Amino acid sequence: MEKKAVVVLSGGMDSASLLYWAKANYKTVSAISINYGQRHSKELDCARTLCGLTDVEYDVVDLSSIKSLLKGNALTDNIEVPEGHYESSSMKLTVVPNRNMLLLSVALCSACVKDADVVLYGAHFGDHAIYPDCRKEFVEALDKASRLCWYKEIKIVAPFVDKTKTDIARLGTELGVQFEHTWSCYKGEEKHCGKCGTCVERIEAFSDSGIEDITEYAE
Repeated sequence: MEKKAVVVLSGGMDSASLLYWAKANYKTVSAISINYGQRHSKELDCARTLCGLTDVEYDVVDLSSIKSLLKGNALTDNIEVPEGHYESSSMKLTVVPNRNMLLLSVALCSACVKDADVVLYGAHFGDHAIYPDCRKEFVEALDKASRLCWYKEIKIVAPFVDKTKTDIARLGTELGVQFEHTWSCYKGEEKHCGKCGTCVERIEAFSDSGIEDITEYAE
């Protein structure tokens, strides 16, 4: 079993569950978040809180200046966040160009410095249809490249790539994740809006898993 893991931590349900999963499967775990100018930057506060709760070393990297390049999406640009279920026609507005390549590349830098064996990120099955960089093919291709980037092989692994959001809600609960300290909403307001695609997905994941949802929603 590999000894050291770096977790790409957004502060949402998936990456929080991944953080706890990593703690159960690796001897040493650290986490890294990226500020890329996302409007829902509250997720970074949640990521920090989660690392405090799990006693995990945490780094946040400020790449917010790249926001000027990331036009045409609702997460970094002045575009209204679409509401309702994840549907290709509307949710493509939430695709940040090449985001996961950026996040994983930065995480790989950290893994090289920390002599880690693996970089973990929380792409899951429900992301595949909308987000190109959450597909299994992307994970496998980037994993091949990551093994060549340093003097030792560093793997990129997405252990939830075949799991649904409901699966992750169940797993996170089993691992003791305190979901009240996670943030999903793309609008980044005081409370989860309860209407955007990621809020709807969160609500349904808790409902379908039979787990109480203690999230405070605006509506």
